[in-house]
Amino acid sequence: MKVRKAVIPAAGLGTRLLPNTKSIPKEMLPLVDKPVIQYIVEEAVSAGVEEILIITNRGKSPIEDYFDYAPDLEERLRFDGKNKDADTVRAVADMADIFFLRQKETKGLGHAIWRARSFVGDEPFAILLGDDIMLGKKPVLKQLVEAAEANSCSSIAIREIPDDAISKYSSVKIDHKISNRVYSITDMNEKPTPDEKLSNYAIMGRYVLTPGIFDILEHTAPGRNNEIQLTDGMKTLCGMEHFVGVDFEGRRYDTGNLKGYLESIIDFALKNEEAGAWLKQFIIDKAKSFEEF
Repeated sequence: MKVRKAVIPAAGLGTRLLPNTKSIPKEMLPLVDKPVIQYIVEEAVSAGVEEILIITNRGKSPIEDYFDYAPDLEERLRFDGKNKDADTVRAVADMADIFFLRQKETKGLGHAIWRARSFVGDEPFAILLGDDIMLGKKPVLKQLVEAAEANSCSSIAIREIPDDAISKYSSVKIDHKISNRVYSITDMNEKPTPDEKLSNYAIMGRYVLTPGIFDILEHTAPGRNNEIQLTDGMKTLCGMEHFVGVDFEGRRYDTGNLKGYLESIIDFALKNEEAGAWLKQFIIDKAKSFEEF
């Protein structure tokens, strides 16, 4: 079992970050020196993925442009002696073989993944949500790929969260521990109330699934919010096949909401070689002297 392909759903409307996302895809919002989606593509590549399908919709063409060559820009940069910048621009387009497909109707995450069927074929594949950035010493997707390959099954990223947050996620039922941080999953449900939760382990935005999910999603009825939910499809899949959850090592940033986006900007900027030291001192000084205009 080898995971060569990945799907990045990037068809959401970005309503939690309006008005910024009225004309700019949320996945293209800058995170210090790169757009959000580049970090996600880089994680996929670092996990061994060779081909990536990005699911878009109307208004997301800037994503396609970003991962294309820019001959005029590169030529101008080299003419100005900025060869390093030109190489950086070119490298973005050369990270992997990247393809695009539109989700012409907003019918939910499950429908978006089902649209990737012809791209995936009969192979296991990864899914990386377009506004979740995961950072770890070992890439989070790599942790899932290793668990999926070791157990010849689907794997999902999970993390234990408090009761008051579980309704924002999907919870999973853990049957038993398989190995360090890897658990057998036998059930899951979408955005449960605290009374409906199967555990406090929630699904985060990384998945490795077998192609069996496609037949299931094709016949999955709309669920919560009248959308075809990926969780509902995976619920059926884990009743048919072995399925594991990985309590991943690393940090997750939800860049699809304002607080998560701002947190990620600050953390990434503090790690930036050029601006990190300056920003740390700036924050300290600002906290001491801040006054509203």
